[in-house]
Amino acid sequence: MGDTRAQDADGDEIARAVVASSPDAIVALDRDLAVLSWNAAAERLFGWPAEELLGRRAPLVPAELMAEHNAVLERVRTGGSVSLRTRRFHRDGRLLDLRVDTSALRTAAGALLGYVNVFHSTQDDDVARGRVVRRARLVNRLTDVVGDINAELDLPLVLDRIAASLAELTGADAGGFVSIEGEHLRLVGVHELPESMRGTTADLHTSLVGKLLRTGKTVLLETGPEGLQDLIWAQLPGLHTIAVGIAAVGGRPYGALYALFATHKASHLELELLELLAGHAGIAVGNAMAYQDAVRQRAHERAVFDASADGIAVLDEAGRVIQWNPAAAELTGLRAYELIGGPPPFPLPALGEKLTIQLSSGRWLDVLSAEIQETGESVIDFRDVTRAKELEEAKDLFLATTSHELRTPITIVQGFASTLDSRWDNLADGERRAAVHTIAERARSLGQLMDHLLLGARAGADELKVKVEAFDLAERVRVATLGLPVLSDRHRVEVDIPVGLPPVYGDALATDIVLGQLLENAFKYSPDGGLIRVEAWTEDDLVVLVVDDEGVGIAPADRERVFERFVQADSGNRRRFGGVGLGLYIVRSLARAQGGDVCALPRPGGGTRMRVVLAAAGSLPDSTHRRGNEVAT
Repeated sequence: MGDTRAQDADGDEIARAVVASSPDAIVALDRDLAVLSWNAAAERLFGWPAEELLGRRAPLVPAELMAEHNAVLERVRTGGSVSLRTRRFHRDGRLLDLRVDTSALRTAAGALLGYVNVFHSTQDDDVARGRVVRRARLVNRLTDVVGDINAELDLPLVLDRIAASLAELTGADAGGFVSIEGEHLRLVGVHELPESMRGTTADLHTSLVGKLLRTGKTVLLETGPEGLQDLIWAQLPGLHTIAVGIAAVGGRPYGALYALFATHKASHLELELLELLAGHAGIAVGNAMAYQDAVRQRAHERAVFDASADGIAVLDEAGRVIQWNPAAAELTGLRAYELIGGPPPFPLPALGEKLTIQLSSGRWLDVLSAEIQETGESVIDFRDVTRAKELEEAKDLFLATTSHELRTPITIVQGFASTLDSRWDNLADGERRAAVHTIAERARSLGQLMDHLLLGARAGADELKVKVEAFDLAERVRVATLGLPVLSDRHRVEVDIPVGLPPVYGDALATDIVLGQLLENAFKYSPDGGLIRVEAWTEDDLVVLVVDDEGVGIAPADRERVFERFVQADSGNRRRFGGVGLGLYIVRSLARAQGGDVCALPRPGGGTRMRVVLAAAGSLPDSTHRRGNEVAT
């Protein structure tokens, strides 16, 4: 412990001796700018003895330079050191032209104790005035250079211009700009260097940039040539000095400027210009990056705007259309050139509210509006809700129709049951039988209606299950049509199933339901009678089954819609023929569950043809040939 204290004491004594014997004026200040140390050179330079200034502020800084002085201290306090040409007072009132190097005085833990100023006297007035003139000229040129750099927004060009401007301002023989990319540097801007060097990478930690970052300074001057031979810049013949300055973007190091000297020399002025240019370079790079980000963001927004399935319009403050995306044109049938500069073709909702409107084309739209507060513009978003609107109306109609369909048989059952309950003994045996028969028929109708509702619900939830196995379609047709001719004296029934019709793959029970529904529709929708014909044949690997009638037919626009839930070909058909609009929806769901399909076609001569196709046995892949294989829709 004693040895350590002795060593510390010797170290302090050596440090004081160094300061005292320095030819430069060294002045240490505490955080309140009171003098802590005032060496002999400071006494000679400024004329004040140390005992007069220790513990108090030294009256050195002219009033007009106080702002500069405070800015230097602020810069030093936040990191690094500052060297600048300035003026300070002598004790006799003269102004001395000086260069002062200011750095922070810190504890071993990094806490700020004060500041250290090293003053260098300018002896040669002519040289000093020349340097001032040259500095002023270069600073003026720096202003022009900065404007030139900031006028360019293409990042690669900005980086090359920075390298070229650096060489011009400092008199360097070449210049470069490297970007910091993780643990590496990449040469991205070059001037008077081989183009083949562009893109060259180097390790950050072993580079001069890494060394500079570790010092906490913003500029560094490195001389050689021995210490520079391992650097990528060694391709420049005669390289003897490199000046490096950090360029920060958004407060973080982005890259560095390299000024390379092979035939010229670098001075403090060149280092100062490098530092100034590095600061402006960071701003120029930041602007170029922001511009690129804005271009990318604009391209992204344009892609979203153009690709959106929703119609999007942008209106100016006066409510005139200034943008109209492709989906908007598709939904409204109006192109952008027809609407730009005019109002939108539909009323607008209040901000934050939704308005549902119908266009003259019959299409329903949900319209929303939002304001861009910064510009006073508004964005209108609208989407097609026609199918949802139709489904909503269909559900309302379904509920009303189902209530009606249920009410009629229930009322009849209730009436006949009440009659039997109250007048059983007064009714003849035939009357009682007739009443019970009516109740049974109406109960059967209710059962069929419930079956349809249940099947429709299962089909809508993709829960219909069928067994894919080979069965005799001809036999199912024979059973389904057996006894039909005697059901109506106004209809004729013909069945044409060729001998040798091959079996089909599917579900016999599901096919029974399909046949029953198609035959029921054929009778129901041909109220004036006529021919009902069932026919089958083969086409390639398919078996085709058709059910023809001579009824009211289906309009071309409705031939697909009739297979949707709760839909009938004509809204008036519900009142005329009854039903809830689930029959054909169930038929198609069951047909497709078996690997087949069904469609509605016009019958030559009038009426409707329902065409069902199923796979002939032996035509399906092996994976579906297994008997009893269950398939869900």
